[in-house]
Amino acid sequence: MTYQDLIDACQPQWTTYTQHPFVIQLGQGTLPHHCFMHYLKQDFLFLKQYARAYALAIYKARTLADMRRALPSVAALLDHEIAHHIDYCCAWHLTEQDMEQEPEDVATVAYTRYVLDAGMQGDIIDLYVALAPCAIGYAEIGNLLANDTKTVFDNNPYHSWIALYSGQEYQQGVVTATVYLNNLLAEIPLCSHRGQQLIQTFKVATEMEIAFWQQGLNARTNNTRAINHTSGTVDNA
Repeated sequence: MTYQDLIDACQPQWTTYTQHPFVIQLGQGTLPHHCFMHYLKQDFLFLKQYARAYALAIYKARTLADMRRALPSVAALLDHEIAHHIDYCCAWHLTEQDMEQEPEDVATVAYTRYVLDAGMQGDIIDLYVALAPCAIGYAEIGNLLANDTKTVFDNNPYHSWIALYSGQEYQQGVVTATVYLNNLLAEIPLCSHRGQQLIQTFKVATEMEIAFWQQGLNARTNNTRAINHTSGTVDNA
């Protein structure tokens, strides 16, 4: 099987994810400012957990080659992607300290812990399949927005976001990642029990991506529905 088989097996969810109203409004420049701000803060928290997941890939790897394969991803996330995200957020008047202090929203907790749990319970393939919708999906979204005639480029406050994920550097990075994922999946028959397990993992992770967009779209001005880790309750401002 290949990564495309995973996408094809959950096409309704994949389409909802990659063509979510949050994405469409972002492309047209109509997404409310506070929705994007909420997304940026939660995405910072997501990236921290994403780095932990790639660190878990080193632990789960059975060969030195697979350990080496995961290490640059951890370094890139910590030294480049998160740093880039922080720099990007500075333009929106968000500091690293602001984002560190932001509580995790419910969908952020659900998604990131699901990925980590998939990796802990399964092997390195389970982990990479759970991680796959994020990188692959953002590449597809970047391409869709860059080539959609309805996308607004002039005076769109989110133009730089579109440029990032449709850009050659990001697109090429995802191509490299999908080649590796295909190598991991190559000997697993699509219709086997194992193949169907991986499809289910990919499907749930895709549904988590949908929920992540939706929590951004549902954000209200000066409101964060988040997990309070001190009290264990859900706060509604």
